[in-house]
Parts: sequence; C-alpha cells; structure tokens
Amino acid sequence: MVKIGNITLPDFPLLLAPMEDVSDPPFRAVCKANGADLMYTEFISSEGLIRAAAKSRQKLDVFDYERPIGIQIFGSDIESMRESAVISAAAGPDLIDINYGCPVKNVACRGAGAALLRDVPKMVQMTEAIVKATTLPVTVKTRLGWDESTKNVTEVAERLQDIGIQALSIHGRTRVQMYKGEADWRLIAEVKNNPRITIPIFGNGDIDTPQKALEYKNRFGVDGVMIGRAAIGYPWIFREIKHYLKTGEMLAPPILEERIENCKLHFTRSLEWKGDRQGIFEMRRHYANYFKGLPNFKPFRMRLVQTESPEEVYQILEEVAQSEALMLAE
Repeated sequence: MVKIGNITLPDFPLLLAPMEDVSDPPFRAVCKANGADLMYTEFISSEGLIRAAAKSRQKLDVFDYERPIGIQIFGSDIESMRESAVISAAAGPDLIDINYGCPVKNVACRGAGAALLRDVPKMVQMTEAIVKATTLPVTVKTRLGWDESTKNVTEVAERLQDIGIQALSIHGRTRVQMYKGEADWRLIAEVKNNPRITIPIFGNGDIDTPQKALEYKNRFGVDGVMIGRAAIGYPWIFREIKHYLKTGEMLAPPILEERIENCKLHFTRSLEWKGDRQGIFEMRRHYANYFKGLPNFKPFRMRLVQTESPEEVYQILEEVAQSEALMLAE
C-alpha cells in the first residue's frame, strides 16, 4: 500500500493528472469508473478563489464517488496561496496539491507554476505556509527544473519534504521543453532512490501503454504513475494497465458498446454539472476521442457536434450502437 497522510492507496497506484479544461468532474467520473486510484481537479487560480470568481469556485466541486480527490491550486503570491488553501480545504477534498509544474506562458511568466523552480526559497516559503494553513495532506506536482542547465528537482524534493509535503509527482521534462521530446525519468528515479526521501514519488510523462507502465515501474522504481494525455478519450488506459501489471496479459480494447457507455456517462455528468447548453458545447471536443479508429464514425460525429438537444445526442449515440458499419469497423 501507498500512504499519503491518512489516505491509503493500493500498491503502485495510477493517478489521473490534473489537466486544464480536461480533468473536470464529468471527465473524472469516467476515469474513476475505469480504475483511476487518485485524481485531481483542474488547476485553480489562487487569485480567482480569493476574488470568488465563478469559474474558479466551480472548479472546487468534488463528489464522493471521486474519492480520494485532490484540489490543485496555483499562484505566485504566498499569502494568496495560503488563503486559497484554506478556501480549498473547506470544499472537502482529501488533499491539497500545489502546482509547481505548469509550463504555459500565461502561468509561468506571471511567476506561478513552473516559474517557482527558478526561486526555490520562495517555493519552500509558499509550501510551508500552505502546509501550516490546513490539516489536509499537502502534495506537489513539479518538473525536473526550468531548463537543461537548472535541473534542480532533487534539491526541491528534499526541501519540500522537510517542510511537510506528503507526496511528490514529477513530470520528466523541464519547463523549457513544454511537452516536446521524450520525458526523462532518470532524475525521477534519482529522487525516488535518494535515501533522504521517504514520501511517495510518482512519475509522470509519456505513460501511454500498459507495457510502458510496467517497464517504467521496474526501471525507475517509482511508487506509482500519473497519466495525463493518454487518458483523454481513452479512460480504459487505467484498467488496461492494472490488468497487465497483474496478469502480464493485454486486455482486449473496449468494444463499441463500452465506448458508447462511457461517452454517455461523460455526457450525462456534463449536463448535470454544467447545464444543458454548456454541457452539450463542451462535450463536442470529446466525441472524436471516444470513437477514435472507427472509420465509419465521421457522419455521426458531424451530427453530434451540430445538435443542441440533449435528447438528440442520446438518440445519435443509440444509432451508433445499432450501426452495423461501426461494428464491422472494430
């Protein structure tokens, strides 16, 4: 078992990475149904929370079926981050996660996310303020460093552990790399194998097959893996990895019925959480992913992205289920 404070996870847990505009409650619902062990909200602006901005406050929504669930916050001001941790804790998550890894320009260039990798003393001060502000476990997600010449994650891990974080997730790229090139897990392994480190270390970056999950588990010795982009439109990645780790055998890919079932679950949760208009609109970007690889799906997708009626979406999905052309395509 893996422990994060008072949270108990199974051996080698699979974590769903927090992804902006992706890992909302509807998306998390399908990932949880397919075996994700620990999930996080989209990252939430500390300034937005303090100003009670509607979009930021809505991201605090967590549900019992998601547990254990962490709320992830980001920001550049220590007092604002401390306050936002208090606000987040009141929403009832199982842990608070701090984003020190986001590489995008409008975050990092404002001194938040991965920018803190260039100011480790401030990162330590900010983390300590958050740890002291809540009784919940505090965890961190970060990167190897800002660029090739400043890969300082080993120092970051030691110093953050010393002031009380309970787990660390490391993306195997620098900020400058963004999401390009191959993730380098050797430094992640170095952190994990550091005798000073006693907290769980989770690796993130490029895990997109069960075989790779097992290979990285054995090669780098991490306590678990965090999966991001590979889960978009393919929540079955979690169950496939678990099955492969347990049996050494690959599960068959999801049949058409399962694709439809998960798409419906995602859509239903989307309507419940966002309302009909927004729920229909935001679901449109997911259809192609759920039915990826089915050459005869395009006419159905065109109709799905044009309709504004929930009833019609369900009706089209029923037609997909009855389509002999799609069944043959599988």
